[in-house]
Amino acid sequence: FNPCRAMAQHPTIWGKTRTIFTVLRCINTRAVCAKFFTTENEEVRMARRAAGATVDSGTGVRSTPTIFSRILSREIPAKIIHEDDKCIAFHDVNPVSAVHFLVIPRKPIPMLSKALDEDTELLGHLLQVARKLAEKQELKDGYRIVINNGQDGSQSVYHLHLHVMGGRQFGWPPG
Repeated sequence: FNPCRAMAQHPTIWGKTRTIFTVLRCINTRAVCAKFFTTENEEVRMARRAAGATVDSGTGVRSTPTIFSRILSREIPAKIIHEDDKCIAFHDVNPVSAVHFLVIPRKPIPMLSKALDEDTELLGHLLQVARKLAEKQELKDGYRIVINNGQDGSQSVYHLHLHVMGGRQFGWPPG
């Protein structure tokens, strides 16, 4: 029995006593009772807005340029730490750790779930670049690589990108 799920499915049958029990139970089990207890943060709002942007149905690419395509074309400056014929890497403008950089492909893949089988080599290259740059950034004690995919994954820029973060202990589970 999951009280969080039950409450979400039948909110009208729960009285105050049961609601308090459910909140405590959810906290103890670390279950997510999103419908009742979470607030929408800025990252979620950005993801919702980005998910609603116009996308070409044939290519799956946004009809308006993303911030990353504008960085690639040099319309927007970035602190670039790596560049080759397949990808570019630069420091995140809103870092969440001492070291936080992004690795993005030059090819405009909107999200991981839109990657094709022919992109396998490119995807491997992105991970190898992330690994090598993490080593150059002296992340000896470890690092986290994150790929947000789609609205529920809080993807706010629809151009595939890897977040590489390190320099501190991360908690588990993420999110």
